[in-house]
Amino acid sequence: MSDVAANLAEIRSRVADAERRAGRALGEVQLMVVSKTWPAERVMESVDAGQTLFGENKVQELCAKVPEMPTGLSWHFIGHLQRNKVRKVLPHVEAVHSIDSARLAGYCDRIAGELERNPRVYLEVNLGDEESKHGFTEEGLIEEFEQLQALEHLKIEGLMCIPPSEGGEDQARRWFARLRALRDELVTRSGMPLPGLSMGMSHDYVIAIEEGATIVRVGSAVFGARRSEFN
Repeated sequence: MSDVAANLAEIRSRVADAERRAGRALGEVQLMVVSKTWPAERVMESVDAGQTLFGENKVQELCAKVPEMPTGLSWHFIGHLQRNKVRKVLPHVEAVHSIDSARLAGYCDRIAGELERNPRVYLEVNLGDEESKHGFTEEGLIEEFEQLQALEHLKIEGLMCIPPSEGGEDQARRWFARLRALRDELVTRSGMPLPGLSMGMSHDYVIAIEEGATIVRVGSAVFGARRSEFN
């Protein structure tokens, strides 16, 4: 068994344990392997171990890698998405996890219509109001949600966050619970189902699952330390 396959087996076991502790159905949480910076041959090791869902955060790398990989895999875009890159990204992905403004959402909706696609999207929330991160504020998302509901071509799956790194596990748990509470408030206000919570990475995905994550984004725990560049 390769190191990637062994790492995946360990992660899947931890995901299942977290699901059990949270009283959730086994298999309810999707495991996304973040393949950024890793070449196709390395990513294939995870495909050989049964992985089918992958996330990329750079447009150039996504567009180069997807054609090198087998068909039938599911690709999600998880990085900051500039409006001038939307047309390049949408043909390659089933979902975008980083819709960070109503303006970007509206533009993606228009391009999706032109391309005859209906991608699933997660609305990125900047819970800590950090200047270094993109995303809706909680108040801004509540105010603009009716406008987002009216989009014709995007399927709003739910919310995404990358919480502040300070504070350790206890603070991470509070941020994840806060995103879940915001999602629940939006559902109550709008009547729109928002089943998805994209939260949790290699260092905190277990906590995220315990707090309601439906999809976790794990990279370094699968492949090891991140490569400095994509070859």
